[in-house]
Amino acid sequence: MKRHEQSCAVIIGGTQGLGYAIAKRLIAEGCSKMVIAGRNRHRGEDAVKSLASHAGIDVAFVATDLADPDACKALIDDAVSRMGRVNVLLNAGASTERGSLRDATPAQFDDMMAINARGPFFAMQAFANHAIAGGYAASCVNILSMSHYCGQSFLAPYAASKAALATLTKNAAQALRHKHLRFNGIACGWMDTPGEDAIQRRYHGAGDDWLTKAEAEQPFGKLVKPDEVAGLAAYLLAAESGVMTGAIIDYDQYVSGAYPE
Repeated sequence: MKRHEQSCAVIIGGTQGLGYAIAKRLIAEGCSKMVIAGRNRHRGEDAVKSLASHAGIDVAFVATDLADPDACKALIDDAVSRMGRVNVLLNAGASTERGSLRDATPAQFDDMMAINARGPFFAMQAFANHAIAGGYAASCVNILSMSHYCGQSFLAPYAASKAALATLTKNAAQALRHKHLRFNGIACGWMDTPGEDAIQRRYHGAGDDWLTKAEAEQPFGKLVKPDEVAGLAAYLLAAESGVMTGAIIDYDQYVSGAYPE
C-alpha cells in the first residue's frame, strides 16, 4: 500500500509511543519526506536513525516545545522549507500530568492548556496558512483522549485541554473545508506506551507487573496498542479518506455513555 507516496508529513510527538508508531506506518505506506518533533533531542535523534534506516527516506528531527507558540509555527515553517510543503500533520504531543479540581495549581492548568491545546492550535494555523498559500489539499489528525468526555478526577486539567482540542478540531474542519483542508481526531483509550509506563510509575506507584495486571482486567485482555491506532491515523491522513472531516473517532474498548448492567 503506497497511499502516502505524495505525503510530506510533520509528526509532532513522533519520537516515541503513538506518534512514532504512526510515523513508521506512514513510511511503510510510501511517505519518504518527514519531520518529527518533540522535546527530547536524544530520543528524537534515535527515532530519526531508526525511521531513516530504509534507503530514500528523508527524515529530520526538530526540537520543539509545544508550550511555545512561536516554536510551533517555526516547526511548520522549517518543515515547508525542508520538504517544499506539508500536506500531512499529526498532533500527538501532549502532557499527561496529574491534577484534580481540588489540587491543580494555576501554573499546572496553564501548562496543560498550553501544551495540549494552544501548541497544536498554532501548529494547525501555520499548517493551514502554508497549504492555502500553496494551493494544495492537506489533512491533519489530532490525537485526543477518551478523557475529553469527562476523565478521572485526577485528570481534570488534562481532560479540559483535550476537550478544547476536540472542539478546535471541529472548528478548523468547518472553517477550512472549502480550502480542501481536513481535520479529524482520534480519542484514544488507555494505551500501552513508554509515556504511560513512566506516568504509572511516577504517580501511581506501579511496579514492573502493572501492565500485566491492567490488561488482565480489560474487556479485550489488553490496553490499546499504538500500532493498531496507527492504521486508523494513516487512513485519516490519506486522500483515501475522501471528504471525511470534523470527525472524532473513539478508539477504545469502553463505550462512552454506557453504564454497568
